Amino acid sequence: MGLKFRITVMNFLQFFVWGAWLLSFGKYMAVTLHFSGSQIGSIFMTLGIASLFMPGVMGIIADRWISPNKLYAIVHLLGAGLLFLAAKQTDFDSLYIVMLLYLMLYMPTIALDNTVSYCLLEKNGYDIVKDFPPIRVWGTVGFIIAVWIIDLFGWGLTNMQLYFSAAFSLVLGLYSLTLPNCPIEKSGSKKSLAQALGLDAFVLFKDKKMAIFFIFSMLLGAALQITNMWGEAFLHDFINVPEYKDAFAVTHNGILMSLSQISETLFILTIPFFLKRYGIKKVMLMSMFAWVFRFGLFGIGSPEGLGLVALILSMIIYGMAFDFFNISGSLFVEMEAEPKIRASAQGLFMIMTNGIGAMIGAYGSGLIIDMFTHNGHKDWHTIWLIFAAYALIIALLFMVLFKYKHNPEAMKNVHH
Repeated sequence: MGLKFRITVMNFLQFFVWGAWLLSFGKYMAVTLHFSGSQIGSIFMTLGIASLFMPGVMGIIADRWISPNKLYAIVHLLGAGLLFLAAKQTDFDSLYIVMLLYLMLYMPTIALDNTVSYCLLEKNGYDIVKDFPPIRVWGTVGFIIAVWIIDLFGWGLTNMQLYFSAAFSLVLGLYSLTLPNCPIEKSGSKKSLAQALGLDAFVLFKDKKMAIFFIFSMLLGAALQITNMWGEAFLHDFINVPEYKDAFAVTHNGILMSLSQISETLFILTIPFFLKRYGIKKVMLMSMFAWVFRFGLFGIGSPEGLGLVALILSMIIYGMAFDFFNISGSLFVEMEAEPKIRASAQGLFMIMTNGIGAMIGAYGSGLIIDMFTHNGHKDWHTIWLIFAAYALIIALLFMVLFKYKHNPEAMKNVHH
């Protein structure tokens, strides 16, 4: 098996494990466990809490003590046990604790997956900007296939989604033990305590451009998981409208939602073109305006007719919204950070987007949903339009405040 193929399998399983529960979990908690909006928001907040410090901590461990691929394997093996435990919980407090522990292990693996992939590709003379995106696409394919399996087996409303994810977390942990080793970058100089803790990446805040970039990463990070958390619950709620209850969008809302990830795979492939042509700032702006449409189209969507067209368009736009931001942001950090703090800097990008940002988004969206829930009925139309307005304000501010000169030559020379 070729090296690229082996890295591809790792990326596939990395997101397969996540796709098995991420989209259907909110619906499971709302419909089966009868949790409130703010309770569901709190459980999804664990995703943000875990991303706050764990990617940084794991990044440091991978930079200093345990080679990234070994660490990656250990974490997935432990994660399998916690998912198994999560499937057994039915009350809010215990599910909250188990999911927090699980996500403290899982969230850093997204950055570790990149670190291991970049390291193995670089060590073997591949061009990361060109070769990594097509490999990463398979992560999204893994996510989609997992969503479809959960939907088609009707596990979206049961704890089977967690058992299924646990089994594949185990498979991934064992598989990643077979990958070639990524040596720890050993540097001869003595490190200060701040460097040893990975706080060195925070020096990036001294640079105004980087500081603005990280602040907007946080603000946009609030939007990244909202549709993943609430999308299936929103579509499932149409079951209460007699003329919609048998519509495909309602009975197979997981498959409809997965069009978002299918769109992701297509947009990922266009990233090298867009980045070289338009530069990081414009690509990030495209992402922000795409979020405005993502939420706005949900606001006017319904399971049939033009409403369904709006929902499908929203799914298509998601690819641009999600990928253009995540991948261009990660490449921006990769280009601007010095090699010795690169893993910590990627950790910091994760902290801002999937950490602080996701916490604001999860808890805030839960509160807004409770605010617009009357007698058990949610006013989804208003809820989605509020999210759209939020994304619009961020896009306009970013356009004015983030100053970045596009240099097509630099894009060619990442790492070389």
